[in-house]
Amino acid sequence: MTDLTPTLRVCHLGKYYPPAPGGIETNVRILARAQADLGHKVRVLCVNHRRGATIDEVDGPVAVTRSARTFEVDKLDICPGLSATLANVEADILHLHVPNPTMILALLRARHPAPVVVTYQSDVIRQRIREFFFRPLERLAYRGVRVIAQTSPLYAAGSRFLRPYAERLDLLPNGIDLQPYLDPLPEHRLAAERIKATYPGPLWLGCGRLVYYKGFPMAIRALAHVSGTLLLVGGGPLRAMLEAEATRLGVRDRVVFLGKLPHYLDIVPYYLAADAFWFPSNARSEGFGIVQVEAMASGCPVINAAIPHSGVAWVSRHEREGLTVPMNDPQRFAAAARRLVEEPGLRDRLASAARARAVAEFDHIAMAHRSIEIYHRALYGDARCVAQPEPIPAYAGP
Repeated sequence: MTDLTPTLRVCHLGKYYPPAPGGIETNVRILARAQADLGHKVRVLCVNHRRGATIDEVDGPVAVTRSARTFEVDKLDICPGLSATLANVEADILHLHVPNPTMILALLRARHPAPVVVTYQSDVIRQRIREFFFRPLERLAYRGVRVIAQTSPLYAAGSRFLRPYAERLDLLPNGIDLQPYLDPLPEHRLAAERIKATYPGPLWLGCGRLVYYKGFPMAIRALAHVSGTLLLVGGGPLRAMLEAEATRLGVRDRVVFLGKLPHYLDIVPYYLAADAFWFPSNARSEGFGIVQVEAMASGCPVINAAIPHSGVAWVSRHEREGLTVPMNDPQRFAAAARRLVEEPGLRDRLASAARARAVAEFDHIAMAHRSIEIYHRALYGDARCVAQPEPIPAYAGP
């Protein structure tokens, strides 16, 4: 490290940590390891997602403490020793990843002197009762927050919670290690060819937990208006409902439920085989959509939905790297899919632009550098040094 970029002691405050599944969990791991690769001293404090004692371990260059929990109440983990552990952490910066009520309460009790930076992934959308009772404590905790990093430049405008903190906002888009998607392994390329030979095309790919805000019922309804096979990766509580909907619409034989894949990179062949990645999420619980970046880096154009004040349609932009349609409109979604297979040159143009945007904006090392710049602002009051992309225009239809 140079004198201009001193080594920092960074402590990430996550909810859980891989192998626990989840987008925030994955993002914390990617960012922590990338920062450590830049020479910083990085640790993660989180909740042990399994039953058992507090565990101290290492994940490559990152120290990880998984705090024991006694029980859970409405997604709030009760961890008696968490506050004491946090109070004794040696750190120059605490980086809190939210939504995360357990760690917010621990932060209040610990009274750690280090500046706090927040990555704000999304508002709490459905847990209205919990939000009502928890909000005053959350506001109290945010008094000590120096910088709030949005994952897109669009989210705060639609967030009632973030509006009072406009002067503290910065931008930190999520990032991933793009290499496995940009340069797939030979076995992944061979697997992609097998997938193409197995299912009737065109091939449409969806990926995510089968939960309400992912919008998969709409995807199945869109399939009724377009030819081909819909491959759905992921598990969740709505699978039976989705199967019933596919049966009702007469497309059950064209929907393949692949379940959860054994390894996260097992999805690479599906990106390579698919004609498009379907991302029909329909609520602001979906603030970014990191799987869009995976698809983009793989050269698989994204069809997403115009969720108001979400970063989804900013990650993959309409007519630039993908296609965006109104939320919950299966016929418009199907029309966008047909364009990709019928309009000469469209898919290739979008695929090339998608790969370029992934490299320019969503690489994990770029994310790590941006985060360190944000820490300097929090520590030293530096002027905002993370560039603010221009917001995308309002959706005007395909």
